[in-house]
Amino acid sequence: MKLTLNVWRQPASQAPGKLEMYTLDGVSADMSFLEMFDLLNEQLTAEGKVPVAFAHDCREGICGSCSMMINGQAHGPWTGAATCQLHMRAFKDGDIITVEPWRASAFPIVKDLVVNRGSFDRIMQAGGYVSVNTGGARDANSILIGKDTVEEAMDAAACIGCGACVAACPNASASLFTGAKITHLGMLPQGQPERDTRALAMVEQMDIEGFGHCTLVGECQEACPKEISIDVIKKMNRDYLVASAKRQEPKSATAS
Repeated sequence: MKLTLNVWRQPASQAPGKLEMYTLDGVSADMSFLEMFDLLNEQLTAEGKVPVAFAHDCREGICGSCSMMINGQAHGPWTGAATCQLHMRAFKDGDIITVEPWRASAFPIVKDLVVNRGSFDRIMQAGGYVSVNTGGARDANSILIGKDTVEEAMDAAACIGCGACVAACPNASASLFTGAKITHLGMLPQGQPERDTRALAMVEQMDIEGFGHCTLVGECQEACPKEISIDVIKKMNRDYLVASAKRQEPKSATAS
């Protein structure tokens, strides 16, 4: 299979960038999209050119680092799949494929297709944790939790923090990511002690990072490789409103 690739090249975060065109031959339909990029980089190296920088790690759809906008779609044309899970059989001989990084001010470009997603880390650091002792594996069933609750929490916990929701959203909102993390912990007993402070801290940190506001367009759930529902945004908004109301309640006077 022979392809034409339009790839975003940007040598540094403050340097200007542009799309550069490459012709790549010998692409197998059984290759993953990242293997195809490995082939491109081998070709560029052989030609004495700088290879394309792109982020990856697990190549199993778990780590979330393989962030690429492919022909205008986050992670490409397959639904429920990260870029590393996309295979070249999704394309045909002679196709022109445009590959760009995530586009959001809160995800500054590091180089080429690599963006800095440290803003997600800071949102997690603001409140994405529990302080209670959860015990070891043998204690996993010591607190009984309803099946529906467990499944809802686990659906939210599937978020891999890739940032596709931000890249697909016309407002560059991180509400699906933040909502998934708040919902995951807020549904479980171990997450209750910090439920209010968590919602306040994570939502406020999300705003500090410069992400846009959610208008429920729904592009985020369509782009999510784990197919997380925008229902988590509803739960996040509820928790934030409840926590805000509690914070504004006047404290009762201490009896003299």
